[in-house]
Formats: sequence, structure tokens, C-alpha cells
Amino acid sequence: MACAALVALSHVYVVRWDMTDDKHYSLSEASKHLLRQTDAPIEVTLLLDGDLNAGFRRLKKAAAETLEEMDVYARITRTPRDPGTLDSLGLSPIIIHEREQNGKTAQTTIYPYAIMEYKGRRAVVTLLKNTRGLSGEENLNTSIEQLEFAFAEALHMLMQTETPRVAILEGHGEPDEAHTYDMMSVLSKYFQVDRGAIVANDEGQKANVHLLDGYKAIIIANPQSAFSDEERFIIDQYIMRGGTVLWALNGVQFSEQVLQQEGFTPIIPLELGLTDLLFRYGIRVNPALVQDVQCLPIPVNVSNDPQQPNLQPMPWTYAPLLLTSEGSPITRGLGQVMSTFVSPLDAVGGEDGIEKRILLATSTASRVTATPGEVDLNDLNPDMSAFVYQYVPVAVSLEGTFASAYAHRMVPEGVETDEPIRKSGVKTRQVVIGSGSVLLNETQRNQVLPMGYDRYSGMQFSNRDFIANAVLWLTDSEGLISLREKSVALRLLNDQRAHQQRLKVQLVSTISPIAILALIGGIVFVVRRRKYAYKR
Repeated sequence: MACAALVALSHVYVVRWDMTDDKHYSLSEASKHLLRQTDAPIEVTLLLDGDLNAGFRRLKKAAAETLEEMDVYARITRTPRDPGTLDSLGLSPIIIHEREQNGKTAQTTIYPYAIMEYKGRRAVVTLLKNTRGLSGEENLNTSIEQLEFAFAEALHMLMQTETPRVAILEGHGEPDEAHTYDMMSVLSKYFQVDRGAIVANDEGQKANVHLLDGYKAIIIANPQSAFSDEERFIIDQYIMRGGTVLWALNGVQFSEQVLQQEGFTPIIPLELGLTDLLFRYGIRVNPALVQDVQCLPIPVNVSNDPQQPNLQPMPWTYAPLLLTSEGSPITRGLGQVMSTFVSPLDAVGGEDGIEKRILLATSTASRVTATPGEVDLNDLNPDMSAFVYQYVPVAVSLEGTFASAYAHRMVPEGVETDEPIRKSGVKTRQVVIGSGSVLLNETQRNQVLPMGYDRYSGMQFSNRDFIANAVLWLTDSEGLISLREKSVALRLLNDQRAHQQRLKVQLVSTISPIAILALIGGIVFVVRRRKYAYKR
């Protein structure tokens, strides 16, 4: 009776224990909460199929296990693969080239995607994260780490009944739409992206203090002129009410056009009128530029004959390749981020209760150029002994309860408000980047290039993922972005040792089980014979 009762209870109450040290088979509370909100089946089609190697079989197995765990908290139905789905969604396969034991090269076509459908809406989940600079095993391990986030993010988008809005502020010489097009394209996957100025051009018309309240986040992208007192007040009070901001600011004023034409450009501090706000929030953008040995190349004409130019790539230390931090969900698992003319950041405020995390930093060989000064194209072989700084912060995330920069000021005359100044706010988030170049894209022959794409080397860096993750982190009230911090230990075999000891391992693994069974069988035989031996 007791056994029957336990069997009956097991069909009603499901109890699961994850005994792994990295909680590999456990979902986060954010995912469980999201899944419990569903009121219809979730159909998932895994397209990762076919003759897979060991690494991709591991990825497929991990994806199936993640879906099984999700099925405990929601109705997950696995649907068979439909070949027509690939054509209708325009999914591009990846080609895997592998060398077999006989020396021949095998080619496999893989679709590392899953299709998720909920209430008639469909989303594509990319299972493979391919980060430049990481090995194949490391990329597969990162992909497995991000599976829960990938499925949860797709489901969250399918469940949204209203598209959240973000705003890109204008009116201060910010780059035009052509140079922010790729950022808008990336963010439009998650948000409705608006552009506009805070203060109207009509004289005498006041700006409402609640102008920005309908936006989940605002983006201040590479402004070149100062913000008015009214604009600063509206941004400050927006933050006090829980608004989030992505600041991409240069601390230095320079002219790339003059640099290209004259070969040098003076650099002076860029006065945006935001120093007091940011200082109050716990961060400072320094009026300086960082140089880094780890940088992008630029084409330089090394020919003495103007009729026969000879362009050769030369390192440009003012275009550092920034390192990403593994300590933040924004940058975990990302490769280098491309940038040009970057200002260093300083954390200020001491014990202000604001959690500050470094997102991007320079390498171990950097220097800082103070203002006033100049940038010279002839400075392509700088003194390496001057590059003495390490890991200079150039992007920082801020989280906490911020104090208002207008706590002891009057409301600006050009602002319409019906409430007193909020001197402190609710817990919210900000991201500060010491360069606007990180979120800009270049154009070539009227074609928009992706963020983080270097047209001279043809290399793609992680700028797109960095900006998308930063805005998702700013607007993430459900805590889903924290799933990117999940870590799965990478346990790899020593390939050289495995190859050298292959025969030994095969013999031991083949003969040992048989020998153990034979030994146990012999012991049992002897014991039984002695026990049941006939006694006269």
C-alpha cells in the first residue's frame, strides 16, 4: 500500500534534486516565474540535427535537457522538424569542417537554431554563440551556459503584449540616423526606438518634467554640444523616478575631418554640462584619451612617390580593442569591443551605496593622453615604455539609489512641473561609456556597416551584442539578463595524452568490466559451492 501511495503521489508532486556543483540542471527563479505565467502550450522545434560531432551532440543534449526542465513549470511540446521551416524563416546554416582519423576532411551542415511558438507567435532561438577569439570548445561551452537565457528571452518576447519603448536623445550634435542605424536595428528586435529632443525649438514653450516617463530607457549617444539646465533637470528627475540611461560620452573634443586633412588635430575638454550630474551619480568621464598597444590598424601610405601610393596597415593606438569583463551579465562571454578616441572613467562618491561594475577596460599596456594636447597621425611608433597603465576602465555599470543633482537647486524656468523636486530616487540602473564610437556604425558606398565591423581588416567585434545586452540590462525588471551569468565548468580531455594512450585506454575499458564480472562470478561460485557442499 505504501509503495502504491508513493507512486500515486509522484504523478502529482514532482520533486527534483540537482546534485551538480554548478547547478547545471536547475532553472533560475526568474525563468520559473516566467514559465508559470504561461497559459498555453509552448511548441519548440530543435533544428540541431543530423550527423553531429561530439561537441554539437553535447549542445543538442543540453538544449533538450533545458527544455525538459522548463516542461516542469510550463507545457513544452516538442514538434518534429519541418524542412519547409528553414526556407520560410531564411535561416542560414553553418558549415563545420573536421579532419577525420584517416586524414580526410569531412564537411557537415548544421542549423544551430530552435523555433519557439506561443499563441500563434514565433521566435527563432540561436543556440550557438560564436565569439571571435574563442576556441570551438569554448564557444560550445558558452553556448550551453547561455541556453536558459536564450529560451527565456525568446519566450519573454513572445509573451509581451505591448512593445516597450526606448528613446535616443537628439539636439546636441549627435550622429545622424545613418551612423546609428545599426544600433536602432539591433534594439528594434526588443523595443520601439524613438528619436527626439527634450526641449522644443519654439521659444516660450516649456518642457514637461514627465516627458521621458513613457520610456524604459534613454540613450545619450555621442553629443557634441552642451545640455541646457532644463534638459539636465528633466533627465535627473527621470532617473529619480526609476528611469534608466545609457550614456555614451566623449570627454574630449576633436575633429576627425581635420585629422584626415591635416594629419593632426588638437584635443581639448568637451564641455557637455553633464559633469555635475554624473559626479553626483558616482562616475566621472575624464577629459583625456587612452592609447593602447592592443589596437586596430589603419592604412598608412608608406610610399615616397605620390603617384604610386603603398598603403600598409599600421597600429593606431587611439583605436583600442577593449577587453570585456566576465563579472557582469552585460559582457559575460563577449569578445573584444572596437572603439576609437576613448576617454577613461573614474568612480567617485566613496560609500554611496551604488554598485559599480567595470564593463570595458584597456589591456595591460596603455597610456593616458591629457588635454590640452594633440593627436598626430605621425605618432604611429610611440615610446612603448610610456604604456604603463593596466586595465583602464572605459565603461561602467551603476546600480542603486541615486541622489539628485538638483536636491538643493531651483526648478529651471523652462520646465513645467506640478510636483516638488525629488531629492533621491528609487533603485535603478545606468551605464556609462567613455566613447560614442562604441555604438556607432560606419557607412560605405551608401551601405550601412554593422557596429563593431572594421572595414580595413574585415573583422567583426562584439559591439552589437554589448549594446544590446547593456540596454536589456537597463530595462530588465524581470531579472532575465542575470541568466547570462550562469557558469558551466568546461571539462576537456587532454587531446595529446588521449591520442598517445588510446590503445591502453581501449584495452583497460574493454577488459576491465569483463575481468571484474569474471572475478565476481568466481567468488559467487566458490561461496555457493562451499555453502551447499555435500557433507558425509
